[in-house]
Amino acid sequence: MSSGLHPSLIFRTSSLFVLWLLLSESFNLFHMSIGLGASVAVALLNTNHASRGAVSIRWLNALSYIPWLLARIFMSGLHLSFLILNPRLPIAPKLFRYRTALKHEAGLVLLGNSITLTPGTLTADVNGNELLVHSMDDESAADVTSARLENKVSEIFDAVSTRS
Repeated sequence: MSSGLHPSLIFRTSSLFVLWLLLSESFNLFHMSIGLGASVAVALLNTNHASRGAVSIRWLNALSYIPWLLARIFMSGLHLSFLILNPRLPIAPKLFRYRTALKHEAGLVLLGNSITLTPGTLTADVNGNELLVHSMDDESAADVTSARLENKVSEIFDAVSTRS
């Protein structure tokens, strides 16, 4: 490895610093210095993890995933509201195991978090490539059981091996 700054380290630091600025909304020198220091530290701490295998992100797919997920969250919220407001309360909660074919941890993390963000479902546990999911009813679980959610996540990530 060369003694210069690696482009991925600069990208990570810059991305984290921009996120810091957006979330803190504090632009005085003291807070910006803390944000820059924290961004550099986090980027440096995560540098060794990239040597195991890099993840290629298809940014256009990632950008289209966000509104798709927001729409699914909205629709699931409506569905859950109807379930709760129905006097018969037609819920049928269940736990089920879902085995994913995603190859990289980043995809698995995004899948698990997307399930949890969607009203009516919750990722209760992850063991290897198997998720334990709680759902309020079959319709709430449909995006998971039909693999629609996993397919959307797999369109974002492309695992790149560092081995020759």
